[in-house]
Amino acid sequence: MSGTATPNRETKPANKRGAARLAAVQALYQLEVSGSSLTEIVAEYENHRLGREVDGEQYLDADAGWFRSIVAGVVGRQRQIDPLIHAALTPDWPLARLEVLLRAILRAAVFELGNRPDVPARVIINEYVDVAKAFFDEDEPGMVNGVLDRVARKLRAQEVNPGRVGDTSPATEPETDNPAQDEG
Repeated sequence: MSGTATPNRETKPANKRGAARLAAVQALYQLEVSGSSLTEIVAEYENHRLGREVDGEQYLDADAGWFRSIVAGVVGRQRQIDPLIHAALTPDWPLARLEVLLRAILRAAVFELGNRPDVPARVIINEYVDVAKAFFDEDEPGMVNGVLDRVARKLRAQEVNPGRVGDTSPATEPETDNPAQDEG
């Protein structure tokens, strides 16, 4: 893990849900580091950031409902979300050791994987890998991809592993350090 965040990195254009995901991650980060309340943070983003220019930076127009759903969902379900992330991490990188921004990315994505069955798991994973790429240049996007792939295999086994539902033996469901190989 490099630990170096680079928020000004060029990324591909986002749709309104993608912009909501990015803003939700930023809001979750702000919640954790500032100690502000959920209501204060959501109101700040909705009234002063989403679709507006702030300090010379143009925030993308975002789906405010999607944004609220993610932020409130993560806060409300964090006790269920964190153990799923922890189980998908390697023993030498527990959740508490991750940077606040990485925790925010993973929490938002795991919330969607567990609570938005209307959105395909691969779409959610790809969207949050893109969010990670907006902030990190090195290993973090790959780590996000791997963790989310493992969580998706648990939460959405039938969707992600068709034909393997109920069979969790190591011979049929190998762990992989490169989950991108599984996409196709």
